[in-house]
Order: sequence, then structure tokens, then C-alpha cells
Amino acid sequence: MSTEQELLSVDYEVYGRVQGVFFRKHTQSEGQKLGLVGWVQNTSAGTVQGQIQGPAGKVQQMQRWLRTTGSPQSRVTKAEFSNERAVDKLDFNDFRVVR
Repeated sequence: MSTEQELLSVDYEVYGRVQGVFFRKHTQSEGQKLGLVGWVQNTSAGTVQGQIQGPAGKVQQMQRWLRTTGSPQSRVTKAEFSNERAVDKLDFNDFRVVR
């Protein structure tokens, strides 16, 4: 079980109507609001993928947001999370949209 202060890194992929609906911009904004770092990008398969890193509790909040909320115009059908692991330090300085 992870503690609130432990730093986590998690990869994610979100399915549904998530491209052309400002999903990446809203993901970046939500990540910054939670104090997380990482990245987000569109895929050629029509999904959105990325990585989030930060305190375990905040990462879990972001996972919930990706699974249930997304951008106002999006329709998330599924969110998958993989490679969840504890990290000693963050690999990124900010949360960015990768094009």
C-alpha cells in the first residue's frame, strides 16, 4: 500500500472521444493544479497517452480524473494504467503536452 507522500510514476492511456476535444490541454491543466509532472499526447490509434508522477495521493486523484472526468467535451470509455512504481525523484520538471 502506498503512502500519501511516496512518489509514484504511472503510465496511462485513455480511450473514447478524447481527441479534438481539448483533452490534452485539460489534462495538463489538471496535472499542474494537482502539482504533478509528466506528459500527455495523442496517439495514432485515437487515444491519449502519457505519464504522471508525483505524490501517491495526487497521482490517485489524477487517475480518477482521467477515468471519470476528462475535458468537458470528451467521453471517456476506458482508462488504463500501467507501470505503476515508486520513484525516488521526479523525471520531469513540469507537465507538458507532447505533439
